Amino acid sequence: MSAARRKIIVYIATSADGFIARRDGGVEWLNRPRVGRNYDMAEFYESIDAILWGRKTLYPKGLSEKPVTSLASYGRIKNYIFSRTPPAVAPAGAEFVSDPIARFAERLRAAPGKDIWMMGGGEIIGSFLDEAQIDEFIINVIPIFIGEGIPLIAPRHRAVPLHLLSLKRFEDGVVRLHYRVDKAPAAGPRKRARKQ
Repeated sequence: MSAARRKIIVYIATSADGFIARRDGGVEWLNRPRVGRNYDMAEFYESIDAILWGRKTLYPKGLSEKPVTSLASYGRIKNYIFSRTPPAVAPAGAEFVSDPIARFAERLRAAPGKDIWMMGGGEIIGSFLDEAQIDEFIINVIPIFIGEGIPLIAPRHRAVPLHLLSLKRFEDGVVRLHYRVDKAPAAGPRKRARKQ
């Protein structure tokens, strides 16, 4: 029996109006009392062994600055950081990636391991989505409007169908939406209507 195909899963929180951060990257609106087991994050964390980062998510001020989070805190997890101009040396436990997305994703999926967490941000999520390399979205919708900010997916004309796998409501009003991305074939050219 062949091993199950590794999935690339976006696991993320958004405001109720669809933003993952303020324009300056601020996420103070996420600071709230956690309910239960932190929205079941521990279970998801056990299901993955790799994280994909966009460069701006990890290094918002540029690669010469310190990352916003210590990759060492992710322990056994392998981290991949996407950058068109990566430095020669990567942080411990991380690898910079400048390969085409489809080629990298298929190579990563072919290697043995658990599922893969797409951390974000919006640009890298959009790029993977456009290459049909996102399998699922798990979105924790926080009950707050922030008015403006960085969207979940970088804006572009798209039509990506989703299939709802589950919905869970937490006591504090957070709602978790779990979607599968339907890999529907692209629509062919529209037929011209016959003249009557």
